[in-house]
Amino acid sequence: MSNDVLFEIKDLEVSYGSIAAIKGISLEVHKGEIVTILGANGAGKTTTMRTISQLLKAKAGSIKFKGVELTKLPAHKIVKLGISHSPEGRRVFGILTVEENLMLGAFSQSKMDRETLGWVYELFPRLQERRKQLAGTLSGGEQQMLAIGRALMSNPEMVLLDEPSLGIAPILVKAIFKQIKEIAKKGVTVLLVEQNAKAALKLADRGYVLDVGKIALSGTSEELLASEKVQEAYLGKKH
Repeated sequence: MSNDVLFEIKDLEVSYGSIAAIKGISLEVHKGEIVTILGANGAGKTTTMRTISQLLKAKAGSIKFKGVELTKLPAHKIVKLGISHSPEGRRVFGILTVEENLMLGAFSQSKMDRETLGWVYELFPRLQERRKQLAGTLSGGEQQMLAIGRALMSNPEMVLLDEPSLGIAPILVKAIFKQIKEIAKKGVTVLLVEQNAKAALKLADRGYVLDVGKIALSGTSEELLASEKVQEAYLGKKH
């Protein structure tokens, strides 16, 4: 691993029973970058994220974070190492308050970090306004803010964001993407899975395009935005 490579996947294969979902992908993320994984539904984006978090087990290949092999570790150890995951579909605890949800995100810390909580409220003032409200009563966009905030409560070095714009009003998508930029400015490395290719590429430094479990394209955001293949498949432009 070169010095600033924080995270690296090599020849990763993941199967659901006899069905190969990920077919030997390799990618790397450098410290401080925002890297996006794009692809249609069923391309293997969420499977990749869940395998990094060890919620799914790899069939073959390697996943390394700061040189440590993750594929042999249990899921809770991944958080302790410095990776947190905001999952697809948000998965907030509806019967707990906003603040209780956030505190659950800090379970790997020996004590609740008020400074981190303050930062999350600064990023998402709406969460502070609604901190005593039950999470189940929030709008989809607010729940997404809460899922991201909860992932930040463990003070991660790298955060995995899975489909943060899914099913959210466009105005809130804009706000959330703006805050993802702020998260990166604080030195947190971001790996972002997103169907909204244009928004993701405007935000990210680099991207990988997954197509049926394989990496079809990779490059800087500028290169991918300019690519005819990407334009046709994801940006709705026909040439």
